[in-house]
Amino acid sequence: MDWLTRFPTMNDDSLRDLKKAIDDGFRAFTRAYGDGIETFFSPLQFFLIQAERIMVQTPWPVVIAVVALIAWFASRNWKIVVGCAVTLLLIGYFGMWEDTMKTMSMILVCTVLSIIVGLPIGILMSRSERLQNIVNPILDVMQTMPSFVYLIPVVMLLGIGKVPGLIAVVIYAIPPMIRLTNLGIRLVDKEVLEAADAFGSSSWQKLRDVQMPLALPTIMAGINQTIMMALAMVVIASMIGVQGLGQPVLKAIANQYFTLGIFNGMAIVGIAIVFDRISQAYGRRLQRHMEAVHG
Repeated sequence: MDWLTRFPTMNDDSLRDLKKAIDDGFRAFTRAYGDGIETFFSPLQFFLIQAERIMVQTPWPVVIAVVALIAWFASRNWKIVVGCAVTLLLIGYFGMWEDTMKTMSMILVCTVLSIIVGLPIGILMSRSERLQNIVNPILDVMQTMPSFVYLIPVVMLLGIGKVPGLIAVVIYAIPPMIRLTNLGIRLVDKEVLEAADAFGSSSWQKLRDVQMPLALPTIMAGINQTIMMALAMVVIASMIGVQGLGQPVLKAIANQYFTLGIFNGMAIVGIAIVFDRISQAYGRRLQRHMEAVHG
């Protein structure tokens, strides 16, 4: 009855040979094309370095004022504006300002990249059932894969540094952007599209003037989720050289520094709340605007 309790597996030697062949193939690929891939991503490194330099070198009152203005524009709510400003003041008061600015620059760059890559894919998915059936399983794998696993191929290809961490964060955070762009465009009322057709709108005009404006609240929800997932990945990405609030948390774990870990963890929570409140408030404003226009 042993065969009922022990699952039949591949022969140990065959399994070892298969794993070795895959590992050797990937190593050969990285040796052959690693330098070319690194060169391809050099503009991304320049963009990230410049964004970090701007965030770190800008005087703190200017940063807080800009965040407060963005919060006001997005929400028209003084409570959210004051909450964002107080959160940033507390982060600075407890000595975490520079690390917070590095983390915020990373999140901003990741969000921009996720929008640039995810928005077109979501639009194409909304127009093609076949593409949606192909991409959805890939997104399912991306969303369920343990986040540590993303670091392995990226580090093997590009080594340790900011760009590998950035790529790992983008891969981890982009699925909501793609899914909710696709969903938002598909949820546009068919009667509105028929009216656009009746006026002789081309496919591009329908997308630009009808589908994208009406899908914008849902797309904003996708941006919100992308930001939250990017922040969740920051601590893990610090293992491969991403600077910011993640590195003190990692140091606290390694050395059992309780207060260091708690303070920097709370700073991550603080900027997550700032990003979340601003993007959600803007999404709600867009929703109300669309309802007023088409209601």
